[in-house]
Amino acid sequence: MSSYRAPLKDLRFALNDVLNVAPLFARLGFADATPDLVDAVLEEAGRFTTTVLAPLNRVGDEIGCTLDTATGEVTTPPGFKQAYAQFAEGGWTGLTAPTEFGGQGLPHTVGVPLGEMVNAANLAWGNFPLLSHGAIEALKFHGQPWQQEVFLKPLVEGRWTGTMCLTEPHCGTDLGLLRTRAEPVGEDTYTITGTKIFITAGEHDLVDNIVHLVLAKLPDAPPGPKGISLFVVPKFQVARDGSVGARNALRCGSIEHKMGIKGSVTCVMNFDGAQGYLVGQPHKGLQAMFTMMNTARLGVGLQGIGLSERAYQNALVYARERLQSRSLSGAKFPDKPADPIIVHPDVRRMLLSIKSLTEGARLLALHAGTLIDIAHHADDAAEREQADTLVSFLTPISKACQTEWSIENTYNALQCFGGHGYIHEHGMEQLARDARITTLYEGTTGIQSLDLIGRKTAASGAAGLKLFLGLIEQFASAHQGDATAAEFIAPLREKAAEWSELTKTVLQQAASNPEELGAASTDYLFYSGYVVLAYWWARSVVAAQASGHEAAFKQAKLETARFYFARILPRTLAHAAAIRSGAEPLMAMDADRFDA
Repeated sequence: MSSYRAPLKDLRFALNDVLNVAPLFARLGFADATPDLVDAVLEEAGRFTTTVLAPLNRVGDEIGCTLDTATGEVTTPPGFKQAYAQFAEGGWTGLTAPTEFGGQGLPHTVGVPLGEMVNAANLAWGNFPLLSHGAIEALKFHGQPWQQEVFLKPLVEGRWTGTMCLTEPHCGTDLGLLRTRAEPVGEDTYTITGTKIFITAGEHDLVDNIVHLVLAKLPDAPPGPKGISLFVVPKFQVARDGSVGARNALRCGSIEHKMGIKGSVTCVMNFDGAQGYLVGQPHKGLQAMFTMMNTARLGVGLQGIGLSERAYQNALVYARERLQSRSLSGAKFPDKPADPIIVHPDVRRMLLSIKSLTEGARLLALHAGTLIDIAHHADDAAEREQADTLVSFLTPISKACQTEWSIENTYNALQCFGGHGYIHEHGMEQLARDARITTLYEGTTGIQSLDLIGRKTAASGAAGLKLFLGLIEQFASAHQGDATAAEFIAPLREKAAEWSELTKTVLQQAASNPEELGAASTDYLFYSGYVVLAYWWARSVVAAQASGHEAAFKQAKLETARFYFARILPRTLAHAAAIRSGAEPLMAMDADRFDA
């Protein structure tokens, strides 16, 4: 069975030495987010996830969730409900929520390590509170004052959980095709009728009420996405004074039987004239839903990091213990019948690939957290706008790359085990199965790619890219004469220049042929992700050398960065070549010749 321990040392290094969050928190007005308090949060989160959630990971996979078809009620795996009660009682559900709604009001950045640790310990369990956070964000920014008062407080306290109901049987990404209808019956009150699928935590036994945020169309809705509205539809009816009434006209029709995350329930939800309230303005539901969706996308990226970290820990232990063959350069442990497999170059390739991608992705996620805090709390309007632009640009990169890398990382970790990795008892095959969904829900990798190159680059004049290129140049200029950083600055600048050139090329070609955007999108996304991590690895080396960490830690950061630049960053060469090849190789073949 796989095990997990919270990587507190590297999390502290990322927060304190690389990002130096303490003065940022103070500047943004988070008086309570002192270094001592943040460290205490990390310590307790590590204890809870390691001792409470991690032991339930295998239970959730083996037993899963069960549906009572007569009542539509779902029972979660043994121990899940008790763990959630401890989670809520500990105040974790409201860690970063505003104090006026019962939260602790800590920076969003502080919630990022918690998300990683929860997902590493028990990804399936972590899905239950994940979308509650998104629901809180949507209602916080778009809900009416009475809706915030009535729904936000129990969500923040963890007494209720939330969902996001978008997808329908015939309608996935193209939400303009949705058929769920909303009929007005009173002041901002409607009856909601339709079917939604793939609803995470749509029904369960962890809490007394579940708050569904549902996309639907009003009778006078214009066609397409511009006709979508958002409604809050609770499992049990809730009056404007907060009193809870009868069971609403909705229920779980069935649950999906999945490849992984078996402890997380995925529901078909049927709404049969259920009572709901309009959130925000009529026909403006997508704006509110994107607030929730972007929060969830960054959260799913953390799932990829958590899985990668757990996979690495177990593969490293196994590689140090498993004896197999001798080192090619001579026995390293002559007193043993064979050397541990960590002496072999290819095993090191797999381990260093996981390590470099995971630790780099962790910094990307924490950086996004700081940008969210700046966007919401900085005094200067221009600073807030820049932070919002940059985090919007980094969101599809984070979600797609961190999850795609988790598939690579769990694969490599399983491969380190050889045939034993394929066996259930070691727990590695569960990590590989669980990782697969992360590239699919909250928008597939293809959708993230189109979002990055379309909405976040072409439509914005590459505003986010320009900001990130500015960060690279600022770092490179500041450390031009630094012997520690010298070997990384030149290749980093070279990739930044190529990133800019590739962007201009694609946008120019797309002006005459729109297919160029789609043709370049996935390669452009991965190119972007690898350059972003190169920046963070260069910064990690500088931060490590300036830190008070022991010499071995500093050397490990330096050697991992060298591996990343030598072995991982060159992947950009293939992505650049594919981008430059244009749309023709993809679009030349007629659809009827695919089976020729």
